[in-house]
Amino acid sequence: MLDLEKIKTLPKVELHYHLDGGVRPETIIELADEAGMELPVREPAALAGWFHRGADRKSLSLYLEGFALTCGVMQTAPALTRVAREALEQLHEDGVVYGEIRFAPILHQEKGLNLEEIVSAVLTGLEEGRRKTGVEFGLILCAMRHQSGDVSVEMAELAVSFRSRGVVGFDIAGDEFGHPPKRHLDAFQYIRSKNFNITIHAGEAFGVDSIWQAIQICGAHRIGHATRLTENMSYHGKEIEHMGTLAQFIRDRRIPLEMCLSSNIQTGAAPSLEEHPFGLYYRNSFRVMLCTDNTLMSNTTMSKEMMLAVETFNLELKDLEKITINAMKSAFVHYDERLKIIYDVIKPGYQRAYGQNL
Repeated sequence: MLDLEKIKTLPKVELHYHLDGGVRPETIIELADEAGMELPVREPAALAGWFHRGADRKSLSLYLEGFALTCGVMQTAPALTRVAREALEQLHEDGVVYGEIRFAPILHQEKGLNLEEIVSAVLTGLEEGRRKTGVEFGLILCAMRHQSGDVSVEMAELAVSFRSRGVVGFDIAGDEFGHPPKRHLDAFQYIRSKNFNITIHAGEAFGVDSIWQAIQICGAHRIGHATRLTENMSYHGKEIEHMGTLAQFIRDRRIPLEMCLSSNIQTGAAPSLEEHPFGLYYRNSFRVMLCTDNTLMSNTTMSKEMMLAVETFNLELKDLEKITINAMKSAFVHYDERLKIIYDVIKPGYQRAYGQNL
């Protein structure tokens, strides 16, 4: 009874959305013209196809190549504000009621903006988007794995300094292989000392040790991807036969796992949708949620990700509701705000959907 149009009407929560991975192709073309940048193609659908093909090469490092172009057009305050505003507009069009947007400020300094100006420009766009659409948001600032620990500390301090304006957490992003999270330990210790929030990309391009470091050394409150947590368990079909101490700890402590089906197939983190560990984690009571990662590169939306999960893992409406509530429980906004969205928006939205199914 669930199809894509039905799913689009459901309230959704998105916790893993990269700002520079979701720019509208039309916007890229217009901003490139303003900046005098060359593009591989100049028609919006063809440009979108160029990003999709570039991302679908079974390698995280190759998947990330397209970001040079999107970041290239996001180097002025007006461009950053526009892209941020349009991010919330796109989420609203897809039924998202709360979204956490993440980006790396240090990648947007090519034309002389300082870090505070960059974050302020993005927050201005998000606030404009919220006023226009009603979508609530949190902003997560990212450090980059390949950069020095001193730079990541600067990003951590920047994130905390904007906590009263809508920044809700700190992350490290970029190619995971060869760049373990523990190299940025000073930044994470600073975040923890300020009672702030941490999510870390881990277990996508590198194995269980990356996830272990993220949680036990760096203190992550959520994990992005974690597809390779399966290496810490033995299983047959849908049933886990044995869990190692890390997998058991993650399930026992209800550590949220931000799952991105489409991008994990494109980067090679999972060999196929059928073999993606989302279904295994969900059926065995891990706290998982669905996310888009990069809507442009992966040619996806939250509705598409939910549709893939319905088709691949035989999910029903009640499962989508549970996953959505899992996500909202795991958001980095304050407890009362989470409850308000769950009880005033998500649950009533699903009750309407159940009624339409009668």
